[in-house]
Amino acid sequence: MKSVAYWVATILIAAETLAGGATDLVHGQSLLVTGTLVVDVVTGLGYPAYVLTILGIWKLLGGAALLAPRLPRLKEWAYAGIVFELTGAAASLTVRGHPAGDIAPPLLLAGLAMASWALRPPSRMLGDLPPLRWPLRSRHAPRRSPA
Repeated sequence: MKSVAYWVATILIAAETLAGGATDLVHGQSLLVTGTLVVDVVTGLGYPAYVLTILGIWKLLGGAALLAPRLPRLKEWAYAGIVFELTGAAASLTVRGHPAGDIAPPLLLAGLAMASWALRPPSRMLGDLPPLRWPLRSRHAPRRSPA
């Protein structure tokens, strides 16, 4: 069941990221075939139009990385970039006074990306992290001997 949920979440977020990247590159409409032009959305938020080219390229690369076999480190970066982009979009919309209905979609998509990341199988993970010791000590701090 976890595998099915992973693939559903991953295919949805990868498809959205790939479609968004292509739309950004061609300065298409925000809903693919209808809606406001993405260049109007981005410039209305105070960003220059060329940011769409930068975002479009990174989105295409990130969406492809999510679907590619192996490459766990690249996938970690792709997930991070997707979450940064989507939460940044929500923050920009919030600062510019957009209604909650405009802010919710990027936040929901960020949640979908986090779900995909959390559900990924071990073969798509970077690996185990070393255990965290508490309290954190510097390598140079003197150690206490056990009493």
